[in-house]
Amino acid sequence: MTIEEAQKTVDKWINSTGIRYFNELTNTAILMEEVGEVARIMSRKYGEQSFKKSDETVDLGDEMADVLFVLICLANQTGINLSAAFEKNMIKKTSRDSERHKNNPKLQ
Repeated sequence: MTIEEAQKTVDKWINSTGIRYFNELTNTAILMEEVGEVARIMSRKYGEQSFKKSDETVDLGDEMADVLFVLICLANQTGINLSAAFEKNMIKKTSRDSERHKNNPKLQ
């Protein structure tokens, strides 16, 4: 699925199953909650924190998909074409960082 297809799929789901989009501020808060859930898993799986019994069945991929879903909702609501924005962002990063990372001794 392309990013463009994902944006259309989310819009179709929201307008049928979800009834309507939550407002942009609510979706921003939901996005922060979902990112927090990803951070919680990361700190336990790759960091020093340990899992609680209730955390043992968490699915990192599912939580990342929740983040993507809400981000797509926000893009749809604000008229952002994520494919175009991502392509433009990669050009910016490539131009800006073309030598920066190669010359970073911390990355050697």
